[in-house]
Amino acid sequence: MPELAAVAPTSPQRGDFLHSFGLIGWRWISRNPAAAIAPVLVPFVFLYFLRIVTPASYFPGEVVGAMLFTTQNIGNWTLGDSATWRIENGLQDLFIASPLGKFRYLMGIAFSNLIAAAPALLVLAGVLAYVTPVSPVDWGILTVTILVLWILFASIGIAISSRLRTRREVWPIGQLTFTTLGMLSPLYYPLSVLPSVWRSVAFVFPGTYAALWVKGSLGLEGPVLPLTVDAGLLGVSAVVAILVALHFYRWGTGD
Repeated sequence: MPELAAVAPTSPQRGDFLHSFGLIGWRWISRNPAAAIAPVLVPFVFLYFLRIVTPASYFPGEVVGAMLFTTQNIGNWTLGDSATWRIENGLQDLFIASPLGKFRYLMGIAFSNLIAAAPALLVLAGVLAYVTPVSPVDWGILTVTILVLWILFASIGIAISSRLRTRREVWPIGQLTFTTLGMLSPLYYPLSVLPSVWRSVAFVFPGTYAALWVKGSLGLEGPVLPLTVDAGLLGVSAVVAILVALHFYRWGTGD
């Protein structure tokens, strides 16, 4: 029918996928408020005990660590959604057959989980502003760092999810991977308190440079490297990790 042909779009509308996936993340927390509270409780458990057993001067840096840990943990949620939608719901098959392709599908999953994590990040940002002065430049550095870690760890989560074959593998592998990455990086604690061997291992992980850059800009930790070097190494390690993750990601059955 010519009337319908004139109205119907001839190609997918660019940008609509982010709006749609963002609604998925929003509806998850709007329909189930516990989903918004749980991501706040996990870092606050660490903060509560660290506030008791560590010097008070460490607390602002620990709040920064909680924000970075929450961001890293988006990778775990992304792993779970990507694996579930592929194994149980068959949603990935629809995108394989559609013109939107792999990149938009992967970015959509990552974006939906960023929306779900936003309440926790906003609460922690309020705590950070309460316990230490934060300049506009520092807020900018923190925002950039969160976005880099979000893309980085979401890519890792999606790559791992594509190698899983059953739903039973999702929870243990996700928890093991992202909890380990979060604990080995000096997010909650200063790098200087680590033994020399562990300190050397910490420099392997991108989260280390994220923590050093943000805490250094806020004056919460003495410089180990110049801040520009921390920022550069964070960017380089993120690009390398994303490229490796995309290389190992299985999209179609022939990959």
